Amino acid sequence: MRVGEALDKDGFAALASEGVPYVGLLDVRVEHFREGDVAVRLPYRELLLRPGGTICGPAIMALADIALYGIALSHVGRVPLAVTTDLTVHFLAKPHTGDLIGHARTLKAGKRLIIGECEVSAEIDGQLVAHVVGTYSVPPVQPG
Repeated sequence: MRVGEALDKDGFAALASEGVPYVGLLDVRVEHFREGDVAVRLPYRELLLRPGGTICGPAIMALADIALYGIALSHVGRVPLAVTTDLTVHFLAKPHTGDLIGHARTLKAGKRLIIGECEVSAEIDGQLVAHVVGTYSVPPVQPG
């Protein structure tokens, strides 16, 4: 189903951080990038904390969205206009201080929609922090 140039770990990291400068500001790091299986690290920084000393929800959602975007691109290649159409987040626990890992996998890869799930966990002890399901729309292939 590949419609764009194939991506590897470094290519995805560059596309994500250059295409969306906010991603670059988060300093996320791609841990692994394989078709249908992507892991992304959100390094701990005090900038991400909310009152109560926990990492804020928008940062957790961004981590999951980036990992899920990665699985979409792992199937279709370099298609910058593959976009999030749905994101459902279940916050499960207050994350411990430290890096978070978003591990995403494909649930279904169709021609126009890719659905995946992402588990966000604390690196320090593997505690599950959030479960996220997302759908990504892939633009139709334009005749050449």
